[in-house]
Amino acid sequence: MNNTSKTDWARIDAMGDEDIDTSDIPPLSAEFWAKAKLRSPKQITASVQIDSETFAWFQSQGENASQQMSVALKIYAEAHKSYVTTTND
Repeated sequence: MNNTSKTDWARIDAMGDEDIDTSDIPPLSAEFWAKAKLRSPKQITASVQIDSETFAWFQSQGENASQQMSVALKIYAEAHKSYVTTTND
């Protein structure tokens, strides 16, 4: 199995917003925005044990260590959702 992407990433990276064809996306009307609501996921505070090296690395990334850890956990969970569903049946 070959997992090599055939996408020309250099061409994609070089594209500006004006180069992207959005002609198949319908315009959003004022009525749409009048009904739109901002929804943020409910967050909880949890206590977890993290080894000191991992915690030090997150702290070295800047002031938002806890936010970055939360994002890393979310990415991990999203990547493993289908795996957990299919292996726990």
